[in-house]
Amino acid sequence: MFKKILVGNDGSEGAKKALMAAIHLAKHTGAELHSISVEEDLPHYAATVGEVLEAKAEKNGYFERLNQESREMAAKEGIPLQTHVIAGHEVQTIVDYVREGHFDLVVIGFMGHSKIYDRVWGSTSQNITRLAPCTVMVVK
Repeated sequence: MFKKILVGNDGSEGAKKALMAAIHLAKHTGAELHSISVEEDLPHYAATVGEVLEAKAEKNGYFERLNQESREMAAKEGIPLQTHVIAGHEVQTIVDYVREGHFDLVVIGFMGHSKIYDRVWGSTSQNITRLAPCTVMVVK
């Protein structure tokens, strides 16, 4: 049914649930599995270049650990996981990546590390569901 699956991965509990669901779907359908992590902007007002470099290094380390853990989770199920980290606005970046990569399923967590925690349904998952050019599965 699905040939190419993309899972949004920000490291949150919701993203971990989405990753596990995507791994199981890929295993049962034989689909190719990718994950995307969107690196949000670096600090707008840094006092020194060193602060910007330090923030960038911290984010790079976070995504390296996150993606290594995710690949290991997929490998335990015999599924290769291709990981991608792209800078940008999370919704626009994911929707553009889905369109360009011709994915036929996006799997996202219900709530993640968005700037807005108090919503019943996270604005990121809601907007991806609305804008993605393919089927979207929201995992709770």
